[in-house]
Amino acid sequence: MHHFDQSTVENTLLKLLSVDGFARLSGEMERVDLPLRHVLVASDVPSTHVCFLERGLGSMVVSSSDEEVVEIGHIGSEGASGMHVVLAVETTPTRTFMQVAGSGIMVPMETFQRALADDPEMKDFFLRYVHTTVLQLAHSALANARYNMHERLARWILMCHDRLEGNNLAITHEFLALMLGVRRSGVTNELHVLEGVHAIRSTRGNVRILDREKLIEIAGGCYGVPEREYEKVLGLPHCAR
Repeated sequence: MHHFDQSTVENTLLKLLSVDGFARLSGEMERVDLPLRHVLVASDVPSTHVCFLERGLGSMVVSSSDEEVVEIGHIGSEGASGMHVVLAVETTPTRTFMQVAGSGIMVPMETFQRALADDPEMKDFFLRYVHTTVLQLAHSALANARYNMHERLARWILMCHDRLEGNNLAITHEFLALMLGVRRSGVTNELHVLEGVHAIRSTRGNVRILDREKLIEIAGGCYGVPEREYEKVLGLPHCAR
């Protein structure tokens, strides 16, 4: 069985756990590859594992009864899937899948739930993390209601940049359309706006960040609050940029 060293894992939540908390999980940890489209949380199906991402990007989506689908949040190396169980809920109607392939550390759900029950400090820690994910969702709603398309696009690109290595983001127009809840043609037009101010360069299946500060300026107030809250309540930078 693979031995996991807390100092070398690449998931922020696992790094931040107490030594005792990490030990409660490490004996059942398994590092796995997470290919594109791999489902981390299926809608209305009990999850068998919690996944702590180390690389790649997970996309949380919600579907309406008439099959309209939109993304509501991201998970990268700062987070984990399956966190609805922290709120004592067995299933969730939302779905989480890999939008950019990567890798992660799986922990059986029974092991995770037992650790939460035995360690109140650990449970409080994960409740604080859940708080930051709820805030991310709230600011997605704010962005959708009060900000223009190119501002929302700048926000989503920044969120991807926070969670993926380097300045080349392997994200497609299809994915960006899902994030924004628009048609692909609308995404293309808005990408041209951001290219026009030299903030990004977009090619097929890739968005290259040219000027992160320009993207932050364009996104304005719809980016930054959840990221700062993550740093405040968990005690470590949301990303290393």
